[in-house]
Amino acid sequence: AVLEPRKAAATADAPTAGDEKAPTRARRPRRRPPVLVLLCALTVLLGGFAGWAHAEAEGLRSEPARSNTALTDLARTSEIKGQVTKAVDRLFSYDHADPGALDKAAKDLLTGKAVGQHRELLADVRERADAQKAVITTTVTESAVERIDGDRARVLVYADQSSVATRGDQSGTGEAAGDEKAAQDEGVYAAAMLAVDVVRRDGRWLVSALDTFGR
Repeated sequence: AVLEPRKAAATADAPTAGDEKAPTRARRPRRRPPVLVLLCALTVLLGGFAGWAHAEAEGLRSEPARSNTALTDLARTSEIKGQVTKAVDRLFSYDHADPGALDKAAKDLLTGKAVGQHRELLADVRERADAQKAVITTTVTESAVERIDGDRARVLVYADQSSVATRGDQSGTGEAAGDEKAAQDEGVYAAAMLAVDVVRRDGRWLVSALDTFGR
């Protein structure tokens, strides 16, 4: 699920006799700050099925070791988790001031159909981040190797994401503008999950496919 910053619930004073006669003013709907829209876009792309993924990982741990190489070859499992963690951190982080870093990560870490998948997933996010001068940081918090089959493996990845914008929509005024500035100053945070297929090439595990579970 997309995690959004909590907002304090508004409270109202008890009505008085004078209040009952006062005309009710229409309240202008609040706009969602662009930085929040940006991070939500990335989070939805990566999928929000953390509960499902956790159940999958627990199911894998409960299987007999002989049916899952990931549970018997602990050294390789650790190696895969370490390399995939670093790869996802780089592949889903973006700094508007250094767009080349993401391009280099894609060139170094992707192979096969993952190249096109990653480009498609990040295209809109990059455009919005550039417009808002945003910095998106993705940090893997947990991963589970679903299976290892020779030089191929599949990994479930859980990640935290944050987005901080240095320039927002200047057209907003009043309360809406204040909400937007607060979101930019404090950053926006969310959680996401995806599955990563990797293949071993020249001693390194490269991302060969990205599974966002239909998103």
